[in-house]
Amino acid sequence: MYQYPSILRARRSWVRRFAFAILTVPLAACASGAGLPEPRPLVVHSGARIHPDRTRMAEIDRWVTEELTNIREDPTFWIISAPQEDPSLPWEGLEISSDSARIAYQASSPDVGSIYQIYAHLHLMVALDRQAEWLPEAPEATGFLLEKAILKRASDAWLYGRSVWAFIPDPVLDELTYSTEEGYLDAYILTARPDEFKDARAQWLAANEGGFESYQDWFRETFDRPPPGLRVAQQSGS
Repeated sequence: MYQYPSILRARRSWVRRFAFAILTVPLAACASGAGLPEPRPLVVHSGARIHPDRTRMAEIDRWVTEELTNIREDPTFWIISAPQEDPSLPWEGLEISSDSARIAYQASSPDVGSIYQIYAHLHLMVALDRQAEWLPEAPEATGFLLEKAILKRASDAWLYGRSVWAFIPDPVLDELTYSTEEGYLDAYILTARPDEFKDARAQWLAANEGGFESYQDWFRETFDRPPPGLRVAQQSGS
């Protein structure tokens, strides 16, 4: 199958970093964490840190390897990468049509390309009725729960890339991953996309009194800015 040059360029950075582990380390060894570089903590300018667990990183290595191999070798679909000048949240540049998915990401942050491809791949697998194969933890999820499961995978893949393979920090994916690791993935999604998941947002707010304010306070303390979904309103003075 013909591969778009942009797909190959986007994938090259990721594959180059951990191809040795894929080719030389038995799957059983990966499952115990043997053969992977020692995970390093993530840190942002505020000093907030994440300390990845080696066993967990080995499990992520397993499914990331399977997914990137499928993206590269499965002839039944296309993932089309579209590098662009400006940053974008994963869902903002996603288009699915028939057996293909197009995903946009910031060209100056090439390491994010593989993460955005994984995000697009999972959405395309849902569209192609292969959800249970690639999202076994959420085989029948729809709506907000489906998006949460897919973003959790994207977050895990970024944590793995940053901690094991020294991916260059990226503000968009660092925000997602820190929010996920701190237990704020629901708040992150429902703040960034309030109109898309109105019912889920209303239910979450009712069940988590003060949760929205707690998330905002934590996010500002960690990143010194409001979270996605609130920045435009703040900048416009509303």
